[in-house]
Amino acid sequence: MADPAIIGAAALLGAALGSFLNVCVARMPAGESVLRPRSRCPACRATIRWRDNLPVLSWIFLRAKCRDCGGRISARYPAIELATAFAWGGMAWLYGTSATALTGAVLFTLLLAIAVIDARHYIIPDALSLGGCAAGLALSALPGSTRPLAAIAGAVLGFGLLYVVGWLGEKAFRKPALGGGDVKMMAMVGAFLGPGGALLTIFLGALAGSLVYGPISLRTGKPVPFGTFLAFGATVALLFGDALLDRYLELAATGA
Repeated sequence: MADPAIIGAAALLGAALGSFLNVCVARMPAGESVLRPRSRCPACRATIRWRDNLPVLSWIFLRAKCRDCGGRISARYPAIELATAFAWGGMAWLYGTSATALTGAVLFTLLLAIAVIDARHYIIPDALSLGGCAAGLALSALPGSTRPLAAIAGAVLGFGLLYVVGWLGEKAFRKPALGGGDVKMMAMVGAFLGPGGALLTIFLGALAGSLVYGPISLRTGKPVPFGTFLAFGATVALLFGDALLDRYLELAATGA
């Protein structure tokens, strides 16, 4: 187990990144800069003071209201900050100050942003998918990591497999079956998790999407935000992928 001070520092860093992630979630779908202008109230557009922009704490102290207009501040903001804080702190707890911890924390942060944006807007920004793919390939080459070839193979497999699935679906149903963002997202996932993780992500994402959102889609006609469910599958693959794949291979070898 890592030093508690390291875990705490990682959690604080995660919370700060979660605050920035909220900006990305709000602005990326609209094509706005995530750097300028400074954070502002979505209702009255007033610039948020630094003391009102502390992750989680400001939301509590302000009682979920804007200081200027009194408008409600969504619970989504502290939820994202807490999720990233737990992710970064958890990775530090599991793996210390290693390349594995950094890689897992970065991947979870990207997946969280993609899941929220795709669920709300049915888009996956290239800055997250393609930028994330580049990040995954770069992180695979860090000292202490021995998986650059697996990252390249995973990116190619993730992109190629979902591209083929989408192409076949379009031919079969005579309409687009998958968005380009989903395909590029799987290149990112493969870069982080390798070929086995990419396959497991697609399987779990398709299964979860069918079971959870499939009935809703049939009733309402709304498309499935597949990126959100791929993010779920990738999170499971990140945390439990090796154990699940080992168990599957064990069962396959015994014919069970």
